[in-house]
Amino acid sequence: MTLHSDARAVLAGWAPPTARDADLRERYVALLDARPDALERSCLPDHLTAGTLVLTPDADAVLLNHHRKADSWFAFGGHCEPGDATLAGVALREAREESGLADLGFDPEPLNLDEHAVEFCSPGTTVHHLDVRFLATAPRDGAHRVSEESLDVRWWPLDGLPDLHDDMRRLIGQALVRLGR
Repeated sequence: MTLHSDARAVLAGWAPPTARDADLRERYVALLDARPDALERSCLPDHLTAGTLVLTPDADAVLLNHHRKADSWFAFGGHCEPGDATLAGVALREAREESGLADLGFDPEPLNLDEHAVEFCSPGTTVHHLDVRFLATAPRDGAHRVSEESLDVRWWPLDGLPDLHDDMRRLIGQALVRLGR
Protein backbone atom coordinates (compact mmCIF):
# COMPACT_ATOMS: atom_id res chain seq x y z
CA MET A 1 0.00 0.00 0.00
CA THR A 2 1.29 3.46 -0.87
CA LEU A 3 1.05 6.56 1.28
CA HIS A 4 -1.56 7.90 -1.16
CA SER A 5 -3.74 4.77 -0.91
CA ASP A 6 -3.33 4.70 2.88
CA ALA A 7 -4.43 8.33 3.16
CA ARG A 8 -7.46 7.73 0.96
CA ALA A 9 -8.47 4.59 2.87
CA VAL A 10 -8.00 6.26 6.27
CA LEU A 11 -10.06 9.30 5.32
CA ALA A 12 -12.78 7.39 3.47
CA GLY A 13 -13.18 5.00 6.42
CA TRP A 14 -13.08 7.69 9.12
CA ALA A 15 -16.25 8.73 10.97
CA PRO A 16 -15.90 12.52 11.29
CA PRO A 17 -16.96 13.91 14.69
CA THR A 18 -18.50 17.09 13.22
CA ALA A 19 -20.23 18.29 10.06
CA ARG A 20 -17.24 20.58 9.44
CA ASP A 21 -14.89 17.59 9.51
CA ALA A 22 -17.23 15.65 7.20
CA ASP A 23 -17.18 18.49 4.64
CA LEU A 24 -13.41 18.73 4.81
CA ARG A 25 -13.05 14.95 4.49
CA GLU A 26 -14.98 15.10 1.21
CA ARG A 27 -12.65 17.85 -0.03
CA TYR A 28 -9.56 15.85 0.96
CA VAL A 29 -10.80 12.63 -0.64
CA ALA A 30 -11.71 14.52 -3.83
CA LEU A 31 -8.18 15.95 -4.00
CA LEU A 32 -6.69 12.48 -3.45
CA ASP A 33 -8.90 11.09 -6.23
CA ALA A 34 -7.93 13.90 -8.61
CA ARG A 35 -4.21 14.18 -7.84
CA PRO A 36 -1.74 11.34 -7.37
CA ASP A 37 0.65 13.97 -5.91
CA ALA A 38 -1.90 15.27 -3.33
CA LEU A 39 0.46 14.43 -0.46
CA GLU A 40 3.48 16.21 -1.94
CA ARG A 41 4.39 19.81 -1.21
CA SER A 42 4.73 20.35 -4.95
CA CYS A 43 0.96 19.81 -5.33
CA LEU A 44 -0.26 23.38 -5.61
CA PRO A 45 -2.20 25.22 -4.50
CA ASP A 46 -3.34 22.54 -2.02
CA HIS A 47 -1.78 19.44 -0.47
CA LEU A 48 -2.37 17.16 2.49
CA THR A 49 -0.25 17.45 5.62
CA ALA A 50 -0.43 15.67 8.98
CA GLY A 51 -0.04 16.74 12.57
CA THR A 52 -0.30 15.66 16.18
CA LEU A 53 -1.67 17.33 19.27
CA VAL A 54 0.14 16.17 22.43
CA LEU A 55 -1.64 16.19 25.79
CA THR A 56 -0.67 14.78 29.16
CA PRO A 57 -2.35 11.44 29.95
CA ASP A 58 -4.52 13.25 32.52
CA ALA A 59 -5.45 15.84 29.87
CA ASP A 60 -4.48 18.76 32.10
CA ALA A 61 -1.79 20.24 29.84
CA VAL A 62 -0.94 20.49 26.14
CA LEU A 63 2.50 20.62 24.54
CA LEU A 64 2.63 23.31 21.85
CA ASN A 65 5.32 24.75 19.64
CA HIS A 66 5.76 28.43 18.88
CA HIS A 67 6.17 28.13 15.12
CA ARG A 68 9.07 30.21 13.84
CA LYS A 69 7.58 31.28 10.49
CA ALA A 70 3.97 31.69 11.59
CA ASP A 71 4.86 33.26 14.97
CA SER A 72 1.96 31.46 16.65
CA TRP A 73 1.42 28.50 18.99
CA PHE A 74 0.42 25.28 17.22
CA ALA A 75 0.34 21.52 17.51
CA PHE A 76 3.16 19.65 15.77
CA GLY A 77 2.92 18.77 12.10
CA GLY A 78 4.11 19.16 8.58
CA HIS A 79 4.65 17.76 5.15
CA CYS A 80 4.79 14.17 4.01
CA GLU A 81 8.30 13.05 3.09
CA PRO A 82 9.68 10.37 0.77
CA GLY A 83 9.68 7.09 2.66
CA ASP A 84 6.57 7.88 4.72
CA ALA A 85 4.26 4.87 4.50
CA THR A 86 1.13 6.03 6.34
CA LEU A 87 -0.60 9.28 7.18
CA ALA A 88 -0.48 8.39 10.88
CA GLY A 89 3.23 7.72 10.45
CA VAL A 90 3.72 11.22 9.02
CA ALA A 91 1.95 12.75 12.03
CA LEU A 92 3.95 10.68 14.51
CA ARG A 93 7.28 11.43 12.77
CA GLU A 94 6.53 15.16 12.79
CA ALA A 95 5.57 15.08 16.48
CA ARG A 96 8.79 13.31 17.40
CA GLU A 97 10.97 15.57 15.23
CA GLU A 98 9.42 18.82 16.41
CA SER A 99 8.96 17.98 20.10
CA GLY A 100 11.99 15.80 20.76
CA LEU A 101 9.71 13.30 22.55
CA ALA A 102 10.33 9.69 21.62
CA ASP A 103 7.76 8.11 23.92
CA LEU A 104 4.31 9.11 22.70
CA GLY A 105 1.04 7.28 23.29
CA PHE A 106 -0.20 7.74 19.72
CA ASP A 107 -3.79 7.23 18.55
CA PRO A 108 -3.74 6.27 14.83
CA GLU A 109 -7.35 7.40 14.23
CA PRO A 110 -7.62 10.97 12.92
CA LEU A 111 -8.89 13.46 15.49
CA ASN A 112 -9.94 16.30 13.20
CA LEU A 113 -9.26 18.05 9.91
CA ASP A 114 -8.30 21.64 9.23
CA GLU A 115 -7.69 23.62 6.06
CA HIS A 116 -5.55 26.72 6.41
CA ALA A 117 -3.72 29.09 4.09
CA VAL A 118 0.06 29.12 4.42
CA GLU A 119 1.74 32.13 2.84
CA PHE A 120 5.32 30.97 3.49
CA CYS A 121 5.02 27.45 2.07
CA SER A 122 5.58 28.40 -1.57
CA PRO A 123 6.72 32.02 -2.09
CA GLY A 124 4.40 33.94 -4.38
CA THR A 125 1.57 31.41 -4.03
CA THR A 126 -1.06 30.99 -1.34
CA VAL A 127 -0.96 27.32 -0.46
CA HIS A 128 -3.61 25.52 1.56
CA HIS A 129 -2.51 22.81 3.95
CA LEU A 130 -5.23 20.20 4.22
CA ASP A 131 -4.17 18.98 7.63
CA VAL A 132 -5.12 15.60 9.11
CA ARG A 133 -4.61 15.83 12.86
CA PHE A 134 -4.01 13.02 15.31
CA LEU A 135 -3.78 12.77 19.10
CA ALA A 136 -0.92 11.61 21.31
CA THR A 137 -0.23 11.64 25.02
CA ALA A 138 3.07 12.05 26.83
CA PRO A 139 4.14 12.57 30.43
CA ARG A 140 4.77 16.18 31.32
CA ASP A 141 8.26 15.33 32.58
CA GLY A 142 9.35 13.98 29.16
CA ALA A 143 12.46 15.62 27.76
CA HIS A 144 11.08 17.84 25.01
CA ARG A 145 13.20 20.22 22.95
CA VAL A 146 12.92 23.08 20.49
CA SER A 147 13.47 22.18 16.82
CA GLU A 148 14.73 24.43 14.01
CA GLU A 149 11.11 25.13 13.06
CA SER A 150 10.15 26.50 16.47
CA LEU A 151 10.96 29.43 18.70
CA ASP A 152 9.79 27.54 21.78
CA VAL A 153 8.18 24.24 22.85
CA ARG A 154 6.26 24.40 26.09
CA TRP A 155 3.67 22.61 28.20
CA TRP A 156 0.63 24.82 28.79
CA PRO A 157 -1.97 24.10 31.47
CA LEU A 158 -5.40 23.91 29.87
CA ASP A 159 -6.63 26.66 32.15
CA GLY A 160 -3.73 28.93 31.13
CA LEU A 161 -3.37 28.63 27.36
CA PRO A 162 -1.63 31.29 25.28
CA ASP A 163 -3.47 33.25 22.59
CA LEU A 164 -4.50 30.55 20.09
CA HIS A 165 -6.20 30.45 16.71
CA ASP A 166 -9.79 29.16 16.81
CA ASP A 167 -8.79 25.95 15.01
CA MET A 168 -6.34 25.14 17.82
CA ARG A 169 -9.02 25.67 20.46
CA ARG A 170 -11.36 23.41 18.46
CA LEU A 171 -8.61 20.77 18.16
CA ILE A 172 -7.94 20.80 21.92
CA GLY A 173 -11.67 20.57 22.62
CA GLN A 174 -12.04 17.54 20.34
CA ALA A 175 -9.01 15.92 21.99
CA LEU A 176 -10.59 16.34 25.41
CA VAL A 177 -13.78 14.68 24.15
CA ARG A 178 -11.74 11.80 22.67
CA LEU A 179 -9.98 11.34 26.01
CA GLY A 180 -13.31 11.41 27.88
CA ARG A 181 -12.62 14.68 29.70
